[in-house]
Amino acid sequence: MHVFVTGGTGLVGSAVVAELRRHGHSVVALARAEASARAVEAAGAEPLLGDLADLDAVRAGAARADGVVHLAFRNDFSGPDALARAVAEESAAMATLGEELAGSDRPYVTVSGTPWVTGRLSTEEDPLPLDGPVGGRARSVNGVLALASRGVRSSAVRLPRTVHHEGKGGFAGLLTDIARRTGVSGYPGDGTQRWPAVHALDAAVLFRLALEKAPAGSAWHAVADEGDQVRDIAAVIGRRLGLPVEPVAEETYGPLGPIFAADQPSSSAHTRAVLGWEPTHPSLLDDLEHLSE
Repeated sequence: MHVFVTGGTGLVGSAVVAELRRHGHSVVALARAEASARAVEAAGAEPLLGDLADLDAVRAGAARADGVVHLAFRNDFSGPDALARAVAEESAAMATLGEELAGSDRPYVTVSGTPWVTGRLSTEEDPLPLDGPVGGRARSVNGVLALASRGVRSSAVRLPRTVHHEGKGGFAGLLTDIARRTGVSGYPGDGTQRWPAVHALDAAVLFRLALEKAPAGSAWHAVADEGDQVRDIAAVIGRRLGLPVEPVAEETYGPLGPIFAADQPSSSAHTRAVLGWEPTHPSLLDDLEHLSE
């Protein structure tokens, strides 16, 4: 299959490109700068210069592909306005991809986060929350899944709050960055809230499986660890960096504060049973042992 990938040089995207190449697929990846293009070429893929705001490039990439994996997002969490602009940019790109693929029966795999449900693990059957700081992303993902009625084999891989590799990535990575900057390995609230996690290399396998065989309009959970308490995550970070571990104000995390404070464990039982996905790489707490001062 000839696959168009957006976000192909990020933590998840680079793993997805490598996974697709290992299984015989050719890849064209959107690259917003020359350095990104060189990274794409080094991975054995073909770069297409442009970014999510360049809808002509997005459309051109989809037009020549047998399938699409969308992963790109402008990670600007500097404030509510910046986050809203990033969501709007991504939404326009996702809609453009959908219009290009409509009526073709080609696969279109997009990405979202796992939802949170009070008092229990979330499952693939639970809807995404449509409000909050990233509610716009959920509405766009629902729009992609609705393309099933327009001749697109659309699916969504829901990623947990931390996708990690060698101690980097996701919300745990943000906790690490803030700890290094402030000198405190902090956590919001009492730290008993649980975050699910997955290794980037395991997540990449699920994106490939969804591309190859997921039914139209389906959602899947890339969850390996159902939920580590945030204070346990902060404790490993603090120990590895030699920093004190303390509760901090929710406002420390800017517009993501409410999400950081939420208890959001999640299950992937349905995904494993139906697609045969089975994580094999280190857990988050084990992976954080790669951190060093």
